[in-house]
Amino acid sequence: MPSIRENIAAIRRTLPEGVTLVCVSKFQPIEAIQEAYDAGERDFGESRVQELCAKYQALPKDIRWHFIGHLQTNKVRDIVPFVHLIQSVDSVHLLETIDREAARIHRPVNVLLEVHTAKETTKTGFSPEDLSPLNCSEASSKLSPFTQIIGLMTMATNTDNESEIRRCFRTLARLSSLTLNQSLPFEGRLGGVLSMGMSDDYPIAIEEGSTMVRIGSAIFGKRIVNLVPLFDTGGIEAEGDEKE
Repeated sequence: MPSIRENIAAIRRTLPEGVTLVCVSKFQPIEAIQEAYDAGERDFGESRVQELCAKYQALPKDIRWHFIGHLQTNKVRDIVPFVHLIQSVDSVHLLETIDREAARIHRPVNVLLEVHTAKETTKTGFSPEDLSPLNCSEASSKLSPFTQIIGLMTMATNTDNESEIRRCFRTLARLSSLTLNQSLPFEGRLGGVLSMGMSDDYPIAIEEGSTMVRIGSAIFGKRIVNLVPLFDTGGIEAEGDEKE
């Protein structure tokens, strides 16, 4: 069986220049994350606040932690002091809470707006219609200087139908390039981060314009669910919440 280092090297060979690899480390042991870190990785994704906080304390402080799961507003304060990027902002209420906490401690926080492009109703996020230039201009004008919306994130429909997967990714890319660039203070390559693509579909996502991929099982193998009680995460994430 290939090692974590070998898996990372294989994935790296498939990534074009400018595409960020986020190693989805949720439910993985500290030792596995350290192995990926020693292989040169610095971007890691977690989906549970308590697990993320525990790993932040245990691992090197130059890791760039990405929060990729559903974030409850009452947990925002726990991660704002150190999180690198919150990828899963799925409501105006959550965005306002993050902004308030970032302003309170005077620490800039970058976020992505999660867009619901999939067919499954269990998946969360703004609808493409929610993110009109008018709505986005109004929302962004209310943010403090400590919150920056730097792009969009989505998950494709869980299907083997490549056309449907492409539709999801293409919807996000079109939304960014044709609509949001007119109204949001995006930064980065091609006018904003497009976080889309996981272990099974990231090559398609890259073809459709992804600038950030979230890969877990292709790096670490099957997650170790026994770790859940260790980090007191409150249960195993449902299949519909997968972001790796």
